[in-house]
Amino acid sequence: MECQVSGTDSAPPPRQEKGPALGDQAPVAPSSPRLSMVAAHDPDSAVLVRRLLEAAIQLLPKARVAGGFAFTLSGTRAPDGGWQLHPLGISTRYGAIAALGLLQLAERDQRAILAGEVGLDLVGHLAKRLDDETDPGDVALLCWAAAEAGHSELPHALQRLAALDQGHEPVDVVAAAWIVTALVAARSHADVERHLAAARDRLLAARDAVYPHVIGVTSGYRSHVACFADQIYPVQALSRLHRSADDPRALAAADTVAAMICQAQGPAGQWWWHYDSRTGGVVERYPVYSVHQHAMGPMALLDLADAGGQVYLEAICRGLRWLAGPAETSEALVLDEPPVAWRKVARSDPRKLVRGLRAAATRMRPGTRLPLLDRMFPPGAIDHECRPYELGWLLLAWLTSPGDCHG
Repeated sequence: MECQVSGTDSAPPPRQEKGPALGDQAPVAPSSPRLSMVAAHDPDSAVLVRRLLEAAIQLLPKARVAGGFAFTLSGTRAPDGGWQLHPLGISTRYGAIAALGLLQLAERDQRAILAGEVGLDLVGHLAKRLDDETDPGDVALLCWAAAEAGHSELPHALQRLAALDQGHEPVDVVAAAWIVTALVAARSHADVERHLAAARDRLLAARDAVYPHVIGVTSGYRSHVACFADQIYPVQALSRLHRSADDPRALAAADTVAAMICQAQGPAGQWWWHYDSRTGGVVERYPVYSVHQHAMGPMALLDLADAGGQVYLEAICRGLRWLAGPAETSEALVLDEPPVAWRKVARSDPRKLVRGLRAAATRMRPGTRLPLLDRMFPPGAIDHECRPYELGWLLLAWLTSPGDCHG
């Protein structure tokens, strides 16, 4: 079971677009109340976040292809020993997440990244594909972006989402959470209350100790295995739901899941990958993804704090400290040239053997560790790529203002 924010459309090799130059000097990272709050708790973590935000503004134009965004930027060694990044594929999903982040930037930066256009234009380009989209999660992201941008395609996007989301199971938890978040963002623009109530109830009912990977699937040796994304997006969705219209049950569920993943956080600040939805225990730790450390974890936990839930500043900063100096490797994950945070630190196990064995073992006996696997397949392999959604979530996580919640 893979549980990544992924999805790529078939396409010929993309044409990379060039926008207005950002200037000879590196861009100045935007500031925000969230950054200031982290700076007061841990100045070094705030410095790292600003560095990453500057990198995102420089890197996003390189991922701009064919009116949207590439599926990934793949790193290869240059003759001089440095790294070169190459855009591969194209992804509507990643374009929508990039749009959500870009909408947090000043217009000048949006135009520099989008070849003279702004985030509103990007949403319009992506919306042209709505009728061809069949994944409710992807359409929910487009709805969310259209609501944030105030785009005229929002009614069309909501109509398409309603057609795809008929309440039938099974459904991925990530998609179910994005549907709630999208409808919360849209509720000040359109009457979405009936759909939102059903989506809310489905998400709340799906939780065990923590969230599963798929709602409506209980059989199979991996049905109990969920990932970090399966926890983070519901925490975000339920936090935003509570902020938009007082919903103590939603906030309590978000608080409970956040407490479980923070309790399970690694000793060096790692946000672990696979969890047992029945107990909340960790099934398999690796890979550790940079986007979890700098964007997704902070994004959900800061949304929870804004909603009046528990504040997990130290857990957020521990995650950032790991990214600055990962315990599993001496290789730097964050570079200045090219300005990138490499995707993940993983095990070098063939065919994801460790994940499969631990899934099978914990299915029979929760909490089983199989420690020999850690010695046989130690972590340390670096995935030299960066995906545009990672940059979109980074911008959204840190540049969202406390009042930025629709409803």
